[in-house]
Amino acid sequence: MRVFVAGATGAIGRRLVPMLVADGHRVTGMTRSPGKQAELERHGAEAIVADALDPRAVAEAVQRAQPEVIVHELTAIPPALDIRKFNEQFHLTNRLRTEGTDNLLSAARANGVRRFVAQSYAGWPYAHTGNGLKTESDPLDPNPPKAMRETLQAIKHVESAVQSTAPIDGIVLRYGGLYGPGNGLSEGGPVLELVRQRKYPVVGGGTGVWSFIHVDDAASATAAAVTRGAPGIYNIVDDDPAPVSEWLPALAEAAGAKPPLRLPAWLARLVVGEAGVVMMTEVRGASNRKAKAELNWQPVWSSWRKGFRYGLGETGAAAPNFRGVTSKKGGAA
Repeated sequence: MRVFVAGATGAIGRRLVPMLVADGHRVTGMTRSPGKQAELERHGAEAIVADALDPRAVAEAVQRAQPEVIVHELTAIPPALDIRKFNEQFHLTNRLRTEGTDNLLSAARANGVRRFVAQSYAGWPYAHTGNGLKTESDPLDPNPPKAMRETLQAIKHVESAVQSTAPIDGIVLRYGGLYGPGNGLSEGGPVLELVRQRKYPVVGGGTGVWSFIHVDDAASATAAAVTRGAPGIYNIVDDDPAPVSEWLPALAEAAGAKPPLRLPAWLARLVVGEAGVVMMTEVRGASNRKAKAELNWQPVWSSWRKGFRYGLGETGAAAPNFRGVTSKKGGAA
């Protein structure tokens, strides 16, 4: 199958492209950086340099590739994310999720693309109500902090536009919090360094429940969605959602650091803003049952507990031969 990957040299794209090639697909990877062409070609893909925010360049790239499937992995999230500047840090990503999505969908319709798979997020966007895990049918937050509103609107745009692509099959993948090679939470990455310096505190009671996903598991779920699954939304998370009060001290221990400091919510608002407090105290975990059943997918790193100890560096991940198809540990989240 001919597969076009936009954002092919990003955190997920660089793990996904070798998997797709190994599956026998003819892959074209789009990158905005001429210096990354060789990386794509080394993995067996054709490389196209284009700016996703330039509709003419995107149209020409898709027309040249003539794909049957487009995978949208376009983001520009800084590795060292500063929650205090949430709007500023996500501004370009929001444009990629709005203008970039529209450019890709327009090119898809013009070139007879059959399937469109796009990245979304399963963390803080869900409504912060109830005690159970969030499913794909649960509502998103109706009243996010001001700093997060623009980003939530961009996420909603991606999901709405992709699901309105008939007759193209539109698939939305809501990834959990990413960790592993190429991410902020990785060996040598800025998150782990903050944890080692005790600059990543538990806020309040640390009651926010996070769902994580190893980058290779995210990529393997995406590879599965290229050929499997009915149109719709899928949570791509591991089997072990956990509150900040549990996973953050465990991360510190895995990193050989002292336990994280604790910061009262009122003080944290002054330091990291309302968005940071919400993420540490209010967010809800997500269920992966639908993805497991309909994509025939299993996360190999079924829990962040093992992933934080052994999966943060390149030696802990087995890509490009890594396949998220079997896992005997952990129950369905």
